[in-house]
Amino acid sequence: MAGATSALFIMDIKGHCLLCRDYRGDVSSLQAERFFSKLLDTEGDIDAHGPVAYDSGVAYLFIPHNNIYLMTAARQNCNAASLLVFLHRLVDVFRYYFEELEEESLRDNFVVVYELLDEMMDFGYPQYTEANILGEFIKTDAYRMELTQRPPMAVTNAVSWRSEGIFYKKNEVFLDVVEHVNLLVNSNGQILRSDLVGALKMRTYLSGMPECKLGLNDRVLLEAQGKSIKGRAIDLDDVKFHQCVRLARFESDRTISFIPPDGSFDLMTYRLSTKVKPLIWVEARVEKHARSRVEVLVKARSQFRERSSATNVVIEVPTPYDATNPRIKTSMGSAKYAPEKDAMLWNIKSFPGNKECMLGAEFKLPSIISEEESADRKAPISLKFEIPYFTVSGIQVRHLKVIEKSGYQPLPWVRYITMAGEYELRII
Repeated sequence: MAGATSALFIMDIKGHCLLCRDYRGDVSSLQAERFFSKLLDTEGDIDAHGPVAYDSGVAYLFIPHNNIYLMTAARQNCNAASLLVFLHRLVDVFRYYFEELEEESLRDNFVVVYELLDEMMDFGYPQYTEANILGEFIKTDAYRMELTQRPPMAVTNAVSWRSEGIFYKKNEVFLDVVEHVNLLVNSNGQILRSDLVGALKMRTYLSGMPECKLGLNDRVLLEAQGKSIKGRAIDLDDVKFHQCVRLARFESDRTISFIPPDGSFDLMTYRLSTKVKPLIWVEARVEKHARSRVEVLVKARSQFRERSSATNVVIEVPTPYDATNPRIKTSMGSAKYAPEKDAMLWNIKSFPGNKECMLGAEFKLPSIISEEESADRKAPISLKFEIPYFTVSGIQVRHLKVIEKSGYQPLPWVRYITMAGEYELRII
């Protein structure tokens, strides 16, 4: 097992220790303050430094949040990734208790902070990090405390992310398959970057301790079962699961089996570094007339199937920083000039597939050019959009089964949506 952390510190922006919890007695708060002061003196802006540093035989890991820094220190070799995740979980827990995590809220609730630190880490090893579970036996109001505290079932059994005794009159499961398309195109129309980031987002409102089984159109699974592949199958790769998924089961037979947390969570995330055809292609032509005016002609074309429609489309077209008196016409949607962004914002509520639309604009330019005038900006055209009932990867939920000993029949809801991530076209 990797070495544990020696101590946990919460520092202010000047490097003074607000709170600390010493787990092993080999790193003092004075050492932590000296390290932090040295870091501030050498780096100037501590946020520009990486989250891991080494000084005088001690490894320090820290993250910023509002006007404080959360930091662990260890003399022995430690799992840096695990401790950084723990610090982010610690932020989530504090925000669950105090609404907002900052220096003032820590000073007002230092007793609760120490209680949480004692429960969340034992002898330098992370323990319980689920806020809803900690909330069952660490109460912020004294009158809510019971005389005899009994650890919740989630602490004493293997399912630490779910409590027993949950009950709903109407049992429902909502599953959203959300994919973000990242695209970067250069001025010659060549695709420089193309990848897909997806997530299976769940909201569960189920009674008891339900066992869920999810089936996808996974090529490896279908071939292993000897089933004929109807339609498109995908190769699941570079995936990350929520801790509730039984990884050994998935590795052995590709079955996604789990007992879900109550409420919202990300069941699975995945990334596909594959060539993605641009869903919406934009071309622009700019003509300047003797520094008196500029004309911009923009053509947008949807390149997905006709039965789908992109919604909430926003096309941001850069304009000269000194442009004035805009005159804009569109064949679809509406457009306006946003001088604070030096851009035109073209809004299209619904953009059907395999359609083309145009935008024409004319701007006045000043006749006098400043000596300090910078060269024309080469800002890209950026897009935001959503395409419901559609995924680029072709991922499909084949079945979602819920088994619970009481025998209730839940209502599963599955929805697909594709959204623009970092979607830019450098064509001006």
